Amino acid sequence: MAKENKNKTYWPHMILGFLLVGITLGYWTVKSATSVPVQEENEYMLKYQKADTNINQIMDKKIAFDKAYLIQITNVEMQVPAKNEILHRKQKPHIVLAKGVNRFVYEVKDKEGNPVPDANVTFLLTRPHTDMDDISIAKVPFQGDKYVVENINIQKPGRYILRLRAKIGDKVGYSDIPAYLKPE
Repeated sequence: MAKENKNKTYWPHMILGFLLVGITLGYWTVKSATSVPVQEENEYMLKYQKADTNINQIMDKKIAFDKAYLIQITNVEMQVPAKNEILHRKQKPHIVLAKGVNRFVYEVKDKEGNPVPDANVTFLLTRPHTDMDDISIAKVPFQGDKYVVENINIQKPGRYILRLRAKIGDKVGYSDIPAYLKPE
């Protein structure tokens, strides 16, 4: 009669258990990753891939623009944020937005202070980390001696970024200004 083996081995059960845990965690990772939408970056008012590929040319054009011209926003209420005791970093002042229709007035001037009427100006109102609520104006009209962005309807409270791009010849300048709409 054969001798019975009374010692049980659990290693096949452990391997099967680890395999099941691995498959379950892999499924959970894929399910979690696909449930969160990916938002494209719109820095420099370009797709990320195009900006990343051409960053040297973008920076050269920006430096040339900054040497010759100046972009500034006027007629807005600016708020300086309180000092953040946790982050210990200085925060930029931001524009206070109004719920409903907003109007933004930009000046594009040369270094002598003369307005530049022939700039190709583009405007983008965007929110950080999403492009769902973007409002874009391809050609901002020149009125008087300023570029005026009118009828921008903002309803959702939170943080925004006002982006303006001015192209004069082969020089391109950018203005990114943080903005905030307080919840009611």
